Amino acid sequence: MIRYILTCLTLCLAIVSPQLSSHVYAQEALSEAQNANAADYSGWEQFAAETQGKLDRNELSDNELEALRQRLVSWREQFQTAQSANEDRVATLRSQIDALGPEPEEGQEEPAQITARRTALEDQLNTALAPSRQAEEAYARANGLISKLDRLVRQRQADQILRLDPSPVNPANWPAAAQAVSKVGAAVSREVSGRFSSAKLLDNLPLILVYLGVGFVLLLRSSRWIEHGMSVLRARRKESRARFRVGAFLASLLGMILPFIGIVFLILAFNRASLTGLIGNKVIDILATSVAYFLTARWLSRQVFPVVYPPRPIFDVSDTQAKEARFYTVMLAILIAANSAVGALIHENLLANGQSFAAQAVLSLPITALAGLMLFRFGQILISSIKDKDEEEETQSEAPSKLISRFLGRGAMAVAIAGPVLAAIGYTEAANTLVFPTVMTLALLGLVAILQRLARDIYAMFAGDEAVATGLIPVLVGFVLALLAMPVLALIWGVRPAELWDTWALISNGIQFGETRISPSDFLTFAVVFGLGYGLTRLLQGTLKTQVLPRTKLDAGGRNAVVAGTGYVGIFLAALIAITSAGIDLSSLAIVAGALSVGIGFGLQNIVSNFVSGIILLIERPIGEGDWIEVGPTMGVVKNISVRSTRIETFDRTDVIVPNADLVSGTVTNWTKGNLNGRLILPVGVAYGTDTRKVEQILREVAEAAPGVIINPPPAVFFMGFGADSMDFEIRAILRDVNFILSTKSDLNHEIARRFEEEGIEIPFAQRDVWLRNPETLPGGKPKRKVQQPKPPTTPPAVSRETARGSLDEGDFDD
Repeated sequence: MIRYILTCLTLCLAIVSPQLSSHVYAQEALSEAQNANAADYSGWEQFAAETQGKLDRNELSDNELEALRQRLVSWREQFQTAQSANEDRVATLRSQIDALGPEPEEGQEEPAQITARRTALEDQLNTALAPSRQAEEAYARANGLISKLDRLVRQRQADQILRLDPSPVNPANWPAAAQAVSKVGAAVSREVSGRFSSAKLLDNLPLILVYLGVGFVLLLRSSRWIEHGMSVLRARRKESRARFRVGAFLASLLGMILPFIGIVFLILAFNRASLTGLIGNKVIDILATSVAYFLTARWLSRQVFPVVYPPRPIFDVSDTQAKEARFYTVMLAILIAANSAVGALIHENLLANGQSFAAQAVLSLPITALAGLMLFRFGQILISSIKDKDEEEETQSEAPSKLISRFLGRGAMAVAIAGPVLAAIGYTEAANTLVFPTVMTLALLGLVAILQRLARDIYAMFAGDEAVATGLIPVLVGFVLALLAMPVLALIWGVRPAELWDTWALISNGIQFGETRISPSDFLTFAVVFGLGYGLTRLLQGTLKTQVLPRTKLDAGGRNAVVAGTGYVGIFLAALIAITSAGIDLSSLAIVAGALSVGIGFGLQNIVSNFVSGIILLIERPIGEGDWIEVGPTMGVVKNISVRSTRIETFDRTDVIVPNADLVSGTVTNWTKGNLNGRLILPVGVAYGTDTRKVEQILREVAEAAPGVIINPPPAVFFMGFGADSMDFEIRAILRDVNFILSTKSDLNHEIARRFEEEGIEIPFAQRDVWLRNPETLPGGKPKRKVQQPKPPTTPPAVSRETARGSLDEGDFDD
């Protein structure tokens, strides 16, 4: 009875407890949702409705649109943060639901407890997901409003660029330009005359004089200081050319920064004097900007087209062309500053709207025309830097730079023609948008090339070798510099900073691959962790190779196998740890890997076979580095065993790459496996009639006296038989080092020849008698006598090579 009561109580608790726990969990999830739901959605709805109406009516100015966009971006960031609300709780609930198993199919039933528990967990999941879903909806709406605002701004920019102003070549529009200039001059004159005798000028006069003195000294004398420093560097450049070039670059950079500081002091002096008002301050800012453009362009031109060494020139042009290019670079910078001044001073406060457009078109035309003329000539110089070289001397490494130079030169020439034509028609903004961004793009590319050259010099300075300046690291640094220049290039061509920030935010959020999101931070984490693991692996390999393994009893092949195996394992672990640290989930790739496994099995079976064979070679070690092996027709020394192939250096000093599968499945002769001992077989022939015992004794003495022959076991001499022209003997000896088999054989032959000559033993050669069957057919007469075939002797006489040649040269025929 008690047992039944306990059973009933247990069933009741099992049914009631899920309901109680679900209620508690729901309350916790609701409270968490309320805490996470910090965004004011009611305020957002009101703001979004007002923004939508303003964008539809298109009633805001450009500055107001930018301010509105900042507020929308702030709302969007709040919603993006709110999307991660209850993230841990949602993951826990989903794992709990998955633990209950799949829902039963139609017609099947599951226990009531499981069904109740599943329902409770799903309710909790929906409650926990409510804040994030609401944030996702608000985020999508904010993103849509931002996109609409950006389209409106871009449409305004396009309309402004395509705006047709009054033609500047029409004389009727010239008075507007003269009136604008006179109004600016009059405004500045009124401001200065009204404030010249103010007490503030007299009170700050000592400080103003100090600022003026420091500014003019830095502006006028800093170049001479830098030239003096460069002369000192040139006197010491024999120590390190790379260090000299880096020092010269820093000195030239200082020569640009010091005048900039002088300009700052001059501006401070004018601000302390308080002689100008709104228009005067704008004019001073324009003048300071123009001087800054001038200094920057002068430094840039001297770096790209240097006057003297260093630096190394980027374009190969003549001295005259380089001087001309430096002049055009500085003048283009001044024209850019002048064009900016025209746009800043000609505004609606000075003239009416139509007069403002006419004045700007008239004043911009000569500036655009001069810029186009100089840009056209600059493009010709870039193209001439390619044509002046002989094409046979071009290398493949120079081909990309030549292609870029040709493209830039032709593009600059095309823009130089199109810009002034558009300006003359009246498309002033289109001309300015086309010509001056092109000039700034060329300047940016020159700056990138200068920094890339500086990276190569710094790398060569620390590496201590000029040849390594073209290695992998300088190339990667140059690639990174080119990537960093992309946002600046986008700003030059009219992309708004807000759009760049949005692009960066999108990249920072990462790219979604299934359930995994990969962002630049994840990639950076992967690169850093893998780089550290790779470096530690190489450090461990170096320690094993130089410190640990030489103190063991392993041979050279075993040590190389341990070092190579450590490298493979270390790189694999580094990659695995880097993937885990970056949070990259590879489980989603399991299906793809399974689908590709079949293709890999058929298409890459040879590569896999060679890879497995390479591992077998490293573990089993039938051959090792330094072994003398013979594989088919190839014979040489093993230089390197990799995972796919083995490199063998033949005795002709050529490298033969043999797949590892051939070494594992084929027949390989290893002449130096285990030890360097090897047998030498040297055949020797003597003339018939020679004392064979004497020959045997001489050959044994010669073999035993050879320095490379082992005495135990002693060398042996064998009388092999009677040949066609000689009696054949063989010397068979074991060498200490089989690698010297050819040199030992040569020494033995020399010694045998010397001993045979001392003992009077002749070495035979093949003797043949030549006779003619029909000599009467030869021109020159009949033979005196008939040539008869001699009867061969029983024992061939041992004759010398000269005697045999004489018997053939004797005259058997008349002339």
